[in-house]
Order: sequence, then structure tokens, then C-alpha cells
Amino acid sequence: MSMTDYNVIMDDAAVRRALTRVAHEILERNKGIEGCVLVGIRTRGIYLAQRIAERIQAIEGVSIPVGELDITRYRDDRKVVEDDSTTVPGEAYPIEGMKVILCDDVLYTGRTIRAAMDAIMDHGRPAMIQLAVLADRGHRELPIRPDYVGKNVPTSKAEEIQVFFQEADGIDEVRISHNRG
Repeated sequence: MSMTDYNVIMDDAAVRRALTRVAHEILERNKGIEGCVLVGIRTRGIYLAQRIAERIQAIEGVSIPVGELDITRYRDDRKVVEDDSTTVPGEAYPIEGMKVILCDDVLYTGRTIRAAMDAIMDHGRPAMIQLAVLADRGHRELPIRPDYVGKNVPTSKAEEIQVFFQEADGIDEVRISHNRG
């Protein structure tokens, strides 16, 4: 008998549809992509940002810049800072005055997003920060709300959402795990 059981809540087709919908919503809300940049939070948020960029390219025929963000030194749950390297789009193109669309796989307490916003602000002042997530599981500890959501997944605190991307895991899938003690 397994200690952890899980259900697949999004298969590859559902992930594809959600990302296409999110790309359309980004285009609609921002009236195109002029002045926009996608920034993926390391590691799985980067895959999400790249996938959304691919869909925007397919829909509009224009490319949107994609950056990546390492928030390790900005996290409030880490006592020792091992790696002080943060890569923000500012090195490749300016974020000053841009609409930054942060991308992450799962939104839970909001602490990762708060850390990402601190990192972004250390590299410039964007005109606006928006948030795109593949799965929103609730349980916020901070007043953070996503602008674009692939799927809302109400969970208990004992459950966990796992996102698998082809680039890292060889499969596109979102699972909810039910921990059994």
C-alpha cells in the first residue's frame, strides 16, 4: 500500500488548452504584447513562461521576451544564502517601465511571488507586474491574486500539487497528491 496516492487533474491536452487560454488572456488584457515581458520563476516557472511565449508567437506571429528569475536569496524561509546569483531580464533587456508577467507553476501561500516581486524591484521599476500560474491551490498567507490561472484547484493543506513538464519530466501533467500517514 502506497504512502501517497495521487489523481491526475490535468493531462497533456488540458495543460495545452490552459496555456493557450492564458496566452489569449494575456494578449487581450494587454492589447497585444508591446511593452510586455514574461519572467519565469526558476525552475518550473521558466517552462511555463517559454510555453506561453510559444503560444503567443503562434497566435500573433510576434515574439515576447522571456527572462528567468532565481529568487533564492529573496526567500523568507532560508537562513543561509548559498547562491547570490539572480538573473533578471534586465540584463538582456530593460524591465524599467515594462509590464512584467511573472510565471510560476503553482500558487499556494504567495511567499514565492512576494520574493519574486522583491527581486524584480531590485532590478528596476516595471510599469506593472502581473501573475500567471498553471495551478492556483488557495491557502494564501499574503494578499496576492493571480491575473491568469490555468486551473483553480481547491486543496486541503495535507494535499500537494505537482506539476510535470515535458522539458524536465518527459510528461505534461498536473497531479494532486493525497498524503496518507
